[in-house]
Amino acid sequence: MNSVDLLDQLVRINSVNAFYPGGPGEAQCADRIEQFWRSHGIECWRQNVLPGRDNVIARIPGQDASKRLVLEAHMDTVSVEGMTIDPFDSKIVDGCMYGRGACDTKAGLASMMCAAVHAFRDPIPPPAEIWMAAVVDEEFSCQGVLRLCQGLTATAAVVAEPTEMRLVIASKGVLRWRIVSRGRSAHSSKVHLGFNAIHPMAKLLVAIENEHAHLDRLSHPLLGPSTANVGMISGGVQVNFVPDQCAIEIDRRLLPYENVDEVLASYQRIIDRVASAVPEARFEMESPMLIDRGLDTSPDATIVQTAGRVLKQLGENPEPSGVAFGSDASKLMLAGVDSILFGPGSIDQAHAAVEYVEIEQVLRAEQFYYALIREFGK
Repeated sequence: MNSVDLLDQLVRINSVNAFYPGGPGEAQCADRIEQFWRSHGIECWRQNVLPGRDNVIARIPGQDASKRLVLEAHMDTVSVEGMTIDPFDSKIVDGCMYGRGACDTKAGLASMMCAAVHAFRDPIPPPAEIWMAAVVDEEFSCQGVLRLCQGLTATAAVVAEPTEMRLVIASKGVLRWRIVSRGRSAHSSKVHLGFNAIHPMAKLLVAIENEHAHLDRLSHPLLGPSTANVGMISGGVQVNFVPDQCAIEIDRRLLPYENVDEVLASYQRIIDRVASAVPEARFEMESPMLIDRGLDTSPDATIVQTAGRVLKQLGENPEPSGVAFGSDASKLMLAGVDSILFGPGSIDQAHAAVEYVEIEQVLRAEQFYYALIREFGK
C-alpha cells in the first residue's frame, strides 16, 4: 500500500475533534492506524490522553538505541461546517485528493506511515530508532502532543504539517486574551444615572490599534513582524439599557523570542494610560485563554542539516523557512527536542470549504520521510 491509498482510507474516516460540536474524535482513525502497524508486524502501543482518545505510537528499532527520531502527525481535523464538498467521500480529481483532513494533515500522516514501513522492511535497520506518533487534539488544545512529551527522550522530531514541501524551522506563537470594560447599568432615558462601558472601550480600541500599527518594529528573519488582531467585541444587553460591560478578545501572533509577560505588560500600560484620561473608566485584563509558544530551531541543529541534505539530494528546496501558523513542533521544542515542520499541501487549503492536497506532493513527501529515516543518525 502506498501513501495515496492509505490517505484515501484515512480521509474517509470522520475524525473531527471531539471538542467541536458533533465531532466523534479520533477513535476510529486510531483503530485503523493500530491495525496498519500490526498488519506489518511493527510494534505499537496506545497512549491514553483523554477518555476514548489515544495517541498511537509505533517503534522501528535502529542501529543506535541512544538516538531516536520522532515522526509526529495529528489524527484530528477541524469541523466540516461550511464545506461545499462531501468531507468524507475522498476523490482524486486532476491530480488532487479532496476531503476534510486531506491536506491538514492526513497527507503527511499517511506519507510518514508508509515511509516507516519501507524502512522497517529494509534488511539494514535505520541508524536511529524511529517512533511514529499519531496524536489527538492538535486542532483544539494540543493535549495529544503534551501527553507524548511527558517523559519523552528523543534526539529530534519531524512534525507533519502542510508546508508545501518546505523545510520549516520557525513559526509564530499565539497569545489570546480578553479585556473587559466595566460600567454601570441604567435606563436609557436617564443615562446620567449610569456609566456606558462601551465608551471607554472605544477609546481603548483606538489606542490599541495605534500600538498595533507599530508592531513591525519587531521582526524575525524567517517570520517577519509580529501581528495582532482584535477579533471579537461584545457589550450591552439591549438598546434601551446603558451597558455595564464591554469586552474585546485579542489574538497576538508572537515571535519566538517575545516574552508573554512583557507583551501583556505593554497592553496593561495602554489600559492604564486610557483609564487615567477617562473618568470612571474601569478595565480588567483577564488571564490568557491561550498561550502557544513559537518555534525557533537552530539552522545548525542536526535535524535541520540532515533534512536539508536529504532535500537537496531529492532535488527539493533545502533552504530553511518559517510559517505564521502554530503546530505541535513548538511543544516538542519546549520538551528539549530539536524539531522541524515538513509536509505536503498548502496551509491555504487547510480548514477550507474545499480542502485538497496534490497527489504528487504526497508521494514526494513519502520519499523525503523515508530518505530522512535512512540518513538521520549516521
